[in-house]
Amino acid sequence: MNPDLGALHPYPFEKLVRLKAGITPPAGLRHISLSIGEPQAPTPGFITAELTAHLHGLARYPQTRGSAELRQAIAQWLTRRFELPACSLDAERHVLPVNGTREALFALAQCVVDRSADPLVLMPNPFYQIYEGAAVLSGARPFYLNTTAATDFVPDFEAVPAAVWQRCQLLYLCSPGNPTGAMLSMAAMQRVIELADEYDFVIASDECYSEIYADEARAPVGLLQAAAAMGRADFRRCVALNSLSKRSNAPGLRSGLVAGDAELISKFLLYRTYHGCAMPPPVQAASARAWEDEAHVQQNRALYREKFAAVLAILEEVTEVHRPPGSFYLWPATPGSDTEFARELYARQNVTVLPGSYLSREADGCNPGEGRLRLALVAPLEDCAEAAGRIRDHWQAAAGAT
Repeated sequence: MNPDLGALHPYPFEKLVRLKAGITPPAGLRHISLSIGEPQAPTPGFITAELTAHLHGLARYPQTRGSAELRQAIAQWLTRRFELPACSLDAERHVLPVNGTREALFALAQCVVDRSADPLVLMPNPFYQIYEGAAVLSGARPFYLNTTAATDFVPDFEAVPAAVWQRCQLLYLCSPGNPTGAMLSMAAMQRVIELADEYDFVIASDECYSEIYADEARAPVGLLQAAAAMGRADFRRCVALNSLSKRSNAPGLRSGLVAGDAELISKFLLYRTYHGCAMPPPVQAASARAWEDEAHVQQNRALYREKFAAVLAILEEVTEVHRPPGSFYLWPATPGSDTEFARELYARQNVTVLPGSYLSREADGCNPGEGRLRLALVAPLEDCAEAAGRIRDHWQAAAGAT
């Protein structure tokens, strides 16, 4: 067996199952889950119609690099959304469809990390656990960049020692962040690109929450956008990843993209050709159609605004909590232990949330997820509001008991 498998941590939801083991919640309260970041709104009908209309494509093997139509749709969307110079993004050289960002985020590390060079893979802390697993199984050591209220929940890149940057081979970014919803500025993105130039590492920007944000006039900045604004038409050392899962409420479609540095894309395509992960033709057709439409994405953002407004109005009665600039998560502090709060909330109110400490690691003397909860506002509006009311009631009881 691969000895690196033994270094993997249990996945957060495995820990959550153990935390809830042996508990029987009140029978009179239906269960509401705010733990998993899986959109519950219906996938737009035009996407499912396109999928079923192309089922005849199952009769042939798909190309790993995807159809020309899909790559072109992705390139055009990226160019529109991130205000890239016309024709700067070549669908043939800079774009690769993938089976969701999770698969690509993991596989990218296996492709770019040289395990013989004592490598580090840097990532925000808290983080999406795929970053850590990808680093470990590539033969690298994860290095955690704490994101706390003191840093506005974004990494402090200037605090990273030069010796760490010298060993860095891959840096994962996530903006808007999971679980904090914080967004990196254009200046921060460009500073990271300067550091990549200086120390020769690859930047993988996980932008799967880029289309869920609070202010229509303040869309999140993308890595390719930051590179283009620096005059870097080759997107050297930069790859951005995105997905239809959150943008289009289509997590089951397993459809995403990787785009950027043409040399990296070429090498990644070679890796994936052997990996055997080509996207089925019906999924490619439905994906191309989804990337072409923005109306359903705007409607999706409006729905999340309603959810945040309803939930915040309730939770503000018991704690200081604010809507983050992006994503569909809330990241409130708890009155005491996050794991104990989550366990008792399930036991007394039949609401499942994710303890923040399950999403982070001890680094520089602290665990930045401890004492926080991740609330995913993915359930229907009525369920989110009802769950918030139960959380408020439990919060009041927990605070009164301390």
